[in-house]
Amino acid sequence: MDYLFSALHKNYEEMVSIRRYLHANPELSFHEVHTPAYIANYHRELGLQVREGVGGRGVVATLRGAKPGKTVALRADFDALAIQELNDLPYKSKVDGVMHACGHDGHTATLLVLAKVLKEMQEQLAGNVVFIHQFAEEITPGGAKPMIDDGCLDGVDVIFGTHLWAPMPLGDVGVRTGPIMAAADMFDITIHGKGGHGAEPHNSVDAIVIGSHFMTQLQTLVSRRVDPLKSAVVTVGHFEAINPFNVIAENVVIKGTVRTFEESVRSLLEQEIELLLKSVCEGAHATFDYKFSRGYPPVVNHKKETQFLADAACLVPEVQNVKECAPFMIGEDFAYYLEKVPGTFFITGAKNPEWEEAYPHHHARFNFDERAMLIAAKTMGLATLKYLKHSK
Repeated sequence: MDYLFSALHKNYEEMVSIRRYLHANPELSFHEVHTPAYIANYHRELGLQVREGVGGRGVVATLRGAKPGKTVALRADFDALAIQELNDLPYKSKVDGVMHACGHDGHTATLLVLAKVLKEMQEQLAGNVVFIHQFAEEITPGGAKPMIDDGCLDGVDVIFGTHLWAPMPLGDVGVRTGPIMAAADMFDITIHGKGGHGAEPHNSVDAIVIGSHFMTQLQTLVSRRVDPLKSAVVTVGHFEAINPFNVIAENVVIKGTVRTFEESVRSLLEQEIELLLKSVCEGAHATFDYKFSRGYPPVVNHKKETQFLADAACLVPEVQNVKECAPFMIGEDFAYYLEKVPGTFFITGAKNPEWEEAYPHHHARFNFDERAMLIAAKTMGLATLKYLKHSK
């Protein structure tokens, strides 16, 4: 433990340097080329066994300990978002319209330097460590599932992952058994009415009015159809009718998202949205197209591994609070890993104590306190060492 912590401290500046390089050179989901090459080269220089192109653009590096034992997997994602960065930083994005606005640059830097330190401890390891560098977390169908299909979890006994979280104070670690992040689904609707002159509504079927009625009633599904002791969110993020001001719209396009933790609620809302849409449209003499696209399932942490991680976090000097966090309605394809092997996904606080308020994830001014990377590395590193030691 002492060597792990001191070595990570020694290499902290390199961790920051890697993060800032990646931040300045972001790549969009499913378009990552230079980032996976950079990651693979780093691991190769450490002397690790490296697989590239895993599941498409993923990288998997394996560190084999000097003695036989269990296998721990650690995962980091490395894709960026289609956002124009507004931060005035020396390492701000050099790519127009693309930005690391969710901390994936920090996740990658954390895992790379942790791999370097664990490699230095190879002779002490009884077991193996698999470093999973995942592409395309931000956009469904995501990179986790194809990487799993391509064998990234073969032989793995447990998996740990973290998300640097800017709204949570530096020094806090959030853990939760069971669902910690929601299923993230999408609906895509087109309402077909009958266009006409704005002065003659009686000769038309106004898709905007119908869409507005549907939008209003949609808000009752969570409050009146879902068990109040269960959680759900239905949000419309897109309502569009491209039309002159004096013309009644023939078509309206509505897109939104559904967030749930339980399969029964997920299926209920998928059906209820369509039933509501059908009743509103039929009553107004309109037709519709409806598509419900299932995204990532909920992230469900395993009890034993969550407690194991929490116990390890308590031993990290920079960690001030290890607390049970409330579940998040955001989605994460780490869910797929946890469907295959035991493990846990935890939250590492990354809000600078001097900041009055942190910009949210996916914001053009998003940033995080880089010291959170050190806490994340120590927590995952210690959990790895303790798991291998106690699983012999």
